[in-house]
Amino acid sequence: MAHFRFRLATLLRLRQALRDQRRAELAEAYRVDDLLRQQQEEVSRTIDSLRSHCREVAAGGPVDIDAMLAAQRYEAALRRQQQQLSLQRQHVAGEIERRQELLAAASREVKILEKLRQRQAEAWQAEENRRAIKLLDEAAQRSAALEDQP
Repeated sequence: MAHFRFRLATLLRLRQALRDQRRAELAEAYRVDDLLRQQQEEVSRTIDSLRSHCREVAAGGPVDIDAMLAAQRYEAALRRQQQQLSLQRQHVAGEIERRQELLAAASREVKILEKLRQRQAEAWQAEENRRAIKLLDEAAQRSAALEDQP
């Protein structure tokens, strides 16, 4: 008995590979976003720590103006870094959305081919069943014809 062979199997494999590649690209964008988020959190913790340190120093008596100015400059630099990270995350969010759309399109293409393969396999199986029934009917007719002969 012959086996079903999907003529577009190579195309299906290519589309599945593309879909898998799109998944990997989306996962990479999520990893970049997570890394940027972690960096933002680290900068925020550094700013909080710097502020706490400045309050402690200011509360302890005479204040070193140069050290306070240096701390303010450092905080301003951290704020700029925080803004830059925020802009990068916005860019990555747009890239994530674009990659999600590409993955959805690739998944739809795979699903279409899988449905086509399923329909063709079912049609092939129905045809095979029809042929088998026809062969059985012919065999039964020959057997009946042989029994009828004297």
